[in-house]
Amino acid sequence: MPNANEDTPTALSQVQRRAVSELLRVSPVADDLARRFREAGFSLALVGGSVRDALLGRLGNDLDFTTDARPEDVLKIVRPWADAVWEVGIAFGTVGSQKEARVGDVVQSFQIEVTTYRSEAYDRTSRKPEVSYGDSIDEDLVRRDFTVNAMAVALPEKEFIDPYGGLEDLAARVLRTPGTPEESFSDDPLRMMRAARFAAQLDFEVAPEVVTAMKEMSGRIEIVSAERVRDELNKLLLSAHPRKGLGLLVDTGLADHVLPELPALRLESDEHHRHKDVYEHSLTVLDQAIDLEEDGPDLVLRLAALLHDIGKPRTRRFEKDGRVSFHHHEVVGAKMTKKRMTALKYSNEMIKDVSRLVELHLRFHGYGTGEWTDSAVRRYVRDAGPMLSRLHKLTRSDCTTRNKRKAGALSRAYDGLEDRIAQLQEQEELDAIRPDLDGNQIQEILSIGPGPAIGQAYKFLLELRLENGPMEHDEAVAALKEWWAAQG
Repeated sequence: MPNANEDTPTALSQVQRRAVSELLRVSPVADDLARRFREAGFSLALVGGSVRDALLGRLGNDLDFTTDARPEDVLKIVRPWADAVWEVGIAFGTVGSQKEARVGDVVQSFQIEVTTYRSEAYDRTSRKPEVSYGDSIDEDLVRRDFTVNAMAVALPEKEFIDPYGGLEDLAARVLRTPGTPEESFSDDPLRMMRAARFAAQLDFEVAPEVVTAMKEMSGRIEIVSAERVRDELNKLLLSAHPRKGLGLLVDTGLADHVLPELPALRLESDEHHRHKDVYEHSLTVLDQAIDLEEDGPDLVLRLAALLHDIGKPRTRRFEKDGRVSFHHHEVVGAKMTKKRMTALKYSNEMIKDVSRLVELHLRFHGYGTGEWTDSAVRRYVRDAGPMLSRLHKLTRSDCTTRNKRKAGALSRAYDGLEDRIAQLQEQEELDAIRPDLDGNQIQEILSIGPGPAIGQAYKFLLELRLENGPMEHDEAVAALKEWWAAQG
């Protein structure tokens, strides 16, 4: 590893000290594996994100290595050593494994990937990279996306390899490419999204020449598969500073290709004219939703916060009194959310959850400022279902007014709603509201067999339950018979 000296900037010295500490921690695994590669006649180096994170003092137990050994040789070395081995990425030269090792007094589990030196590039029509193997680590590092990811530590001797100035860029907290940005992004256009993602994750600045290339080449992202785009977007959204990455996607034009509904919001002012535009409002809602998270980053909540107002551009109306309205933008937005997430190949469950939150984000305001009836509370809980906790957070986050009196009133009103929900949940099973009679009882009481009438009766009893709360059995039977008689 490089040694700090009197002429080295303080930031660089701190970076180096962190790296030594982190590498010593993983030495029981890394050095053991490196010795096995050396005995087999090959070299091994910690590389890329693992070196970057070691220098930042945030190295986890996921370790990336590079080697001159071909995948079949890697398998021969790793199989007898690892606790588990997988070959999912072997077509791209990567062998994965899992190894438990004692670090100090604790046994830890390490996820390890070993990738053969390689170079990869897209042709103009392909959605998948073409992989060819290389013979030197310098050749491998130059193909990496950014200089801060183009550093390596040769093992077990711990020789620091940094041919492209990654250490200085790391200390300066800037993202540059090893070669020209144009060459890097031509090799893999997804790297443009990775620039935005790393800016969001690491809170780094993107070098001006890299931003320029992103703007000029944004259309190249079209050849990348939806799945790879989605995965990068998810990592960006789950980062510590998603607003920074999203802003870069919008400013460079990348969002026009991968999430066009987002830049479209810049054209609209919200109905209260309290915000610069709906785009800024949406980013603020995302920030506020993140502040309300309780158990770590929540992708469903963050997506819903970002997309909750995407229906506004399509529903904007200029009223005669000069106001701007966006009637039913939540319904339109839910449909747009479903369409965009489907295009990005999200799971059906996640699409359903996010679009449901978008659809319900105005429901609280629809009840006005008066006292909530028990019936309204039951319907609110029923409609939210398992999304209730997230809906609470989204609704609270959607208040971005600078009017402290108004913001306080909205917060107190929602406090009141949550109190009402808690009170009713103690009295009733709000989380699983069902009619007081089930399908079998309905058939028996009405002396009818299975058919549409059973569903209609069930729906009637459910509405009755929502409106009036739990009923005694005899009361429910009488109501059902009365309804049935009215059906003719």
